[in-house]
Amino acid sequence: MNQDYIVPDPWSIIEDGYEPDRVKSSESLFSLGNGAMGQRANFEETYSGPTFQGSYIGGVYYPDKTRVGWWKNGYPEYFAKVLNAPNWIGIDIHIDGEPLDLAACSKVENFRRELNMQEGVYYRSFEAELPGGTRIAVKVTRFLSMEIDEVGAIRYAIQPLNRNAAISFEPYLDGGITNEDTNWDDPFWEVTSVESEGARAYIGAHTLKTHFDTCTFMHAVLERDGKAVDGDRQEVRGEKRIGHRYTADAEKGQELVLYKFGGYAADLNHPKGSLRKAADKALDQALSLGFDGLKKAQQDAWARIWEMSDITIEGDVRAQQGIRFNILHLNQTYTGRNSRLNIGPKGFTGEKYGGSTYWDTEAYCIPFYMATKDQQVARQLLKYRYNHLEKAIENAEKLGFSNGAALYPMVTMNGEECHNEWEITFEEIHRNSAIAFAIFNYFRYTGDYSYIPEMGLEVLIGIARFWYQRATFSKAKNKYVILGVTGPNEYENNVNNNWYTNYSARWCIRYAIEQLGKVKDGYPEDYDRVVGLTKLNPQEVSAWKKVADNLYFPYSEEHRVYLQQDGFLDKELITVENLDRKERPINQKWSWDRILRSPYIKQADTLQGFYFFESDFSLDQLERHFDFYEPFTVHESSLSPCVHSIQAARLGRMEQAYTFYLRTSRLDLDDYNKEVHEGLHITSMAGTWMSIVEGFGGMRIVDDKLSFSPRIPKEWKSYSFKINFRHRIIHVTVAPGQTRFELDGKEEMSIRVNGKRVVLTPGQTTTV
Repeated sequence: MNQDYIVPDPWSIIEDGYEPDRVKSSESLFSLGNGAMGQRANFEETYSGPTFQGSYIGGVYYPDKTRVGWWKNGYPEYFAKVLNAPNWIGIDIHIDGEPLDLAACSKVENFRRELNMQEGVYYRSFEAELPGGTRIAVKVTRFLSMEIDEVGAIRYAIQPLNRNAAISFEPYLDGGITNEDTNWDDPFWEVTSVESEGARAYIGAHTLKTHFDTCTFMHAVLERDGKAVDGDRQEVRGEKRIGHRYTADAEKGQELVLYKFGGYAADLNHPKGSLRKAADKALDQALSLGFDGLKKAQQDAWARIWEMSDITIEGDVRAQQGIRFNILHLNQTYTGRNSRLNIGPKGFTGEKYGGSTYWDTEAYCIPFYMATKDQQVARQLLKYRYNHLEKAIENAEKLGFSNGAALYPMVTMNGEECHNEWEITFEEIHRNSAIAFAIFNYFRYTGDYSYIPEMGLEVLIGIARFWYQRATFSKAKNKYVILGVTGPNEYENNVNNNWYTNYSARWCIRYAIEQLGKVKDGYPEDYDRVVGLTKLNPQEVSAWKKVADNLYFPYSEEHRVYLQQDGFLDKELITVENLDRKERPINQKWSWDRILRSPYIKQADTLQGFYFFESDFSLDQLERHFDFYEPFTVHESSLSPCVHSIQAARLGRMEQAYTFYLRTSRLDLDDYNKEVHEGLHITSMAGTWMSIVEGFGGMRIVDDKLSFSPRIPKEWKSYSFKINFRHRIIHVTVAPGQTRFELDGKEEMSIRVNGKRVVLTPGQTTTV
C-alpha cells in the first residue's frame, strides 16, 4: 500500500493533520532549494520527535573514507558526501517559560503544510495546547530566494488564543551538526568563529580535509502590529551556537511576528577572507527588499520559470500535481548558473548517494534543461564533464588503462571516482557512453556544434580510447568481447557481453571517428590543437575502427532478440507476474546471491539501448524486445518507469504508458519505494518530463528537424508543454483527435507531425 496523505491539488503539495510517523517523509516532500543551497522541511522550533535535520550548500563536500571489508587495487579512497551544513533556520520558542515542541504538546490541531509550487514558497500552520494550558496559533512562511541565492527568509507568527502570554523567540545558528550518512562518524566540520553584532550573528566553519570555508549568517527582527518591538535583545552563546533571545508580551488574540533572514556565504563564490563581508552584503540586499519584497521577487522568479517549463494536464489532478512536483524540484536543484555544480540523485533533499553526480545527469536530465532553459544551461553540464577530463584519465590509469583513455566516474564531486562498491566502480562502465551520448544529444537538439571542437572532441577521444582498450579479442567467437561488466541492470554483476554496454561502446567509437572528420574539415585549428594535445595518429583511429566493426552482440535466434548478456537464457525465466507479492521488493526481501541468479531486471537495460539508439531499430524490433524484457523487469530503480513509459507510448500501449507515467511522476508523493524519508529522487524526475514530452508527445529530432507523434491517455482531456528549440519556443497542446502548435519568434519553422511536414507561422495557431 502506497502512502496517500498528500492532498491532490494542481499547484500545491498539501498535508492536513499532524502525524509524527510521517514527519520525516514530509521533511523530504516539502524540501526547498534554489540551485545554490537546499533545506529539508524541518520545523524551525524545537522538535523532540523523529526528524532528519538537513541543510545543504551546493558543491561543499567531505571525502568520507571508504568503508569496505577488504581493499582492492584501484578502489577509491573515499566516498564524497554532501554535508549537512550549519543550521540557519532554528528558532527556539518559549510560551510563559514552556518550550514549544509539537512532540510534547497536549494537543496539536489544524496542522497544515503547503508547498506552493507556483510561488516556490512553503507554508505551515497549526494550533497547539502546551502542557501548561496556553493555546497558541502559529503561522510560518519560508522560502529560499531565487533572486539572492545565498539567502533564505522565514516569517514566524504566534498568537495566544486563550490568555495573555509572555513569548520568547530565540533565532539561532548551530554549527554542532552531524550527517545522517557517514561511514565512520568522523566530524566533517570545524567551527572557526562564533560572532554576534547587533541583530546579526555569524558562524564561521570549514570542512575538514576539503577545507571549504563557509559563513552561516542571520539577521532577525521581532514585530508587533507591524512595528519593531522595543526591548532587550539577549545574546545566547554556546561553543558552536549563537542566538538572540527576544521576549515580548502578547495579549490574547494579538500576533507577534519574527522575521529571520539567513543563509550561507562560501568560498566557492567569494575569497576565503571576505565571507563575513559577503554575508553582510547578502543580508543588506534582503533587508532592503524586506520580507514582502523578497517574497514578491520569489513569486516573480518562479512565474518566469513556470512560463517556460510548466506542463498542464486537464482532467487528471493527480497526474498534474505529479508533473509539477517533478518540475519544481528539478528547478530547485539546478539553475545552470555555476558550471562547478551538477545534479545529485537526491538533490538538496537528503544525503543518500552522497549528493554526488551520477550518469543520471547525461542520460536523463540534460533533455529537460535543454528544452526548458536556454541551451547555455545544458552546455554548463557538458562543460562540467570537460573540466573533469584529466580526472577521468587518472581514474582509468588507476585501473590499468593508458594513453589518455578516460573513464568517467560513476560517482563524483570533483571528477575523481568515489563510489566504493567494486561491481559498480570497476564494472558499471556504460556510464562512459552516457557522456558521449549527451554530447551527441546536445548538438542534435541545439544545433550548437561549437562545443565539440572547443571541448567535446577531447572527451570523445578519451572515451574511444577506453572502449578500445577495454575490449578483448575472442578467438572462439572471432569477435571482440567486453568481459566482466555490470549493465544498467544492477541486479546482475560481472557479466560478459552486456548488450547495452557493447552496443554503446561501438556507437561511441564510431561517433568519435565521425567527429574527428567533421572537426578536421570544418575547424582545422581546433583539430590540430586537439590532435597535438592527445597525440592521436591515423593508425590508432584505424585500430579503434577494427574493434567497433567486430564487436560481439549476444543474440537469440529462437526469440529474435538481442540477449541482455551471455547466459541470460540459462536463467529460470519466471516472469514478475508469477512472483509472490510478498517477495517484493526483491532488493529488500532476497539475498544478493538469489537476486544475481534470477532473471529480474532492476531497470531498463537492453531497452535503455533501444531508447538511446532508437533510430537504429524498427518498431517491430522494439516491440519484440519490449515484450521479452519488460515482463522480467521489477522497476526497483527510480529510473525505470520513465523509459518504459516512453517505449510503451511509442508502441501505442497507452494504458501501460499511463501506468508507468503515474509511477514515475508520483514516485515520491506516493512513496512507491518506501524510502521517501531519505530524500527525493531528483534525477528520475527529469525522466518524468521525458515521459510526457518524448513519450506521449512523441517529440524527436529527425533529419535535423523537430518531429512529433502525439498521443493522449484516455484519462486526460488535454495536455500542453513548451520547448525551447534552437532559440525558438514552440507551445504544443494535445487533445483527443488534434494537436495545436504555436510558435514564438520572427521566422516560419518547418516541423513534422506524424511523419508529415507542417509549417508553423509565428503568432498563428496551427492545428493538426
